[in-house]
Amino acid sequence: MHPPPPDAPLLFFDSGLGGLTVLGPTRALLPTAPIVYAADYAGLPYGRKSDEELAARVPALLGRLVERYQPRLAVIACNTASTIALGHVRAALDLPIVGTVPAIKPAAEMTKTGVIGVLGTEATVRQPYVDDLSARFADGKTVLRHGSPGLVTGAEAKLRGEAVDPDAIAHAIAGLRDQPGGDAIDVIILACTHFPLLQHELQEAAGPEVCLIDGAAGIARRIAHLTQGQAWPDTPQPGIAVFTRSDDRPPPPLAALAPYGIGSVETI
Repeated sequence: MHPPPPDAPLLFFDSGLGGLTVLGPTRALLPTAPIVYAADYAGLPYGRKSDEELAARVPALLGRLVERYQPRLAVIACNTASTIALGHVRAALDLPIVGTVPAIKPAAEMTKTGVIGVLGTEATVRQPYVDDLSARFADGKTVLRHGSPGLVTGAEAKLRGEAVDPDAIAHAIAGLRDQPGGDAIDVIILACTHFPLLQHELQEAAGPEVCLIDGAAGIARRIAHLTQGQAWPDTPQPGIAVFTRSDDRPPPPLAALAPYGIGSVETI
């Protein structure tokens, strides 16, 4: 297999803007990597869709994006899409695919009380994949889950410069705390790439004794490892953000994306 040309981009895919939390640490490790960031605004929120719908939608859309932008690697920077469609995508596309899974292993190593909270979308927290991770890495620990669609909306609003609804934050933390044993939670996994955008608000609601973790830094290291030895441009290039067309959700202003190295916005 020929090595990719230097201008072959990394493709980041998410339902919305949550994948920016994975793009950020990746750019820190690979500062000149060309970037295409794709957000499926026509399908947002993924957490409310059926597994069957996402298993069909995500590979089809990624196939179009790969054909159009010829990336060297694709990152499904979305827990919901990864836990449901990662296998389908890998079967359909002939390039390295990096997925996003809840950070249960590091949480299990970190907890002192033995009680871990998993905060994700409704679709992610119901997945057998989360059961499997818990059985493999958190045996003997208590893993409590809560699905919080309101946090996705809140994260998108925050990036557009709008106020975050404090009730959405309070409900998300209460959804974990109010379960049997929930008052002993000392680690909360942010199992949706949108949620680290609300790190400050969630930390305030959870309290200083609770550690919030996510998998973004580990994903960035995985991307760097898989592209080791490949050629990159000499200087950073402005990245492209691509949005599937949505009548009721226009793309965010470029100013919100510029800190992540995005220089232009397209819709498809």
